[in-house]
Amino acid sequence: MAEVLVYVDHVDGAVRKPTLELLTLARRIGEPVAVALGAGAADTAAELAEHGATRVLTADAPEFADYLVVPKVDALQAAYEAVQPAAVLVPPPAEGKEIAARLAVRIKSGIITDAVDLEAGEEGPVATQSAFAASYTTKSRITQGTPVITVKPNSAAVEAAPAAGAVEALSVSFSPGATGTKVTARTPRESSGRPELTEAAIVVSAGRGVNGDFAVVEALADSLGAAVGASRAAVDAGWYPHAHQVGQTGKSVSPQLYIASGISGAIQHRAGMQTSKTIVAINKDAEAPIFDLVDYGVVGDLFEVVPQLTEEINTRKG
Repeated sequence: MAEVLVYVDHVDGAVRKPTLELLTLARRIGEPVAVALGAGAADTAAELAEHGATRVLTADAPEFADYLVVPKVDALQAAYEAVQPAAVLVPPPAEGKEIAARLAVRIKSGIITDAVDLEAGEEGPVATQSAFAASYTTKSRITQGTPVITVKPNSAAVEAAPAAGAVEALSVSFSPGATGTKVTARTPRESSGRPELTEAAIVVSAGRGVNGDFAVVEALADSLGAAVGASRAAVDAGWYPHAHQVGQTGKSVSPQLYIASGISGAIQHRAGMQTSKTIVAINKDAEAPIFDLVDYGVVGDLFEVVPQLTEEINTRKG
């Protein structure tokens, strides 16, 4: 069976969930070979093997931490040349998309971004994508070179499939441009204790209807172990940080459950959440466009409905 390269997104050896989802998808089209770079790369091997990686190629060098993406592209290209895979899968954050695009240019291959599913095809992997704010579903394949594909988070369930996970050192020769853009300082983001927005299984979002008061929404999110999102109107008003914006000019999410509180449902917002598996809306305007999209809708004042919902959840949790 052909091998499939999977670029590993990890923090000091702790593998992030989208990478484990990629391993599940990779097994549909070949044998996953993981590429882990930077500090703690070798520490990822056990978890990657548990989820299907037959091999784990690792490399660490100061360049990976001190400079922007080019050193990582150099390493992924070295892995590509060593393995000659049937496809290269890359996790979806902004950095991942840049790495995927740069690699595709270097190896003269086509690229597919934001796939939501992968399947084997007679002429290579076939990717499913959502288009036009999830109004349409398309199937695509690369016709030139080795497919380079990024996949949206929560597109596949994480499935264990123990494999060898043999650790192999990856030899990397850095290109002249690798040290062109240096990282001069870093400021860690303060942790809220909630899941990452794009990776969360449940997202509770709020819009103009909260009138600046996100406390009730945060309480509901915490009762569900959910991430908090916001509409563009709420972000533009300064009520919540832009990092939490869901929509065309924010982040795209595809959780198992999406709860929209006080959000009208403009097409720009729908573009970022329409692929959610189950959608619930709470809005006092019965004519709000969001109700055309939902699986369940509640017409009512969110300041009355949301606290009752939070209380009921906490009661059932005991």
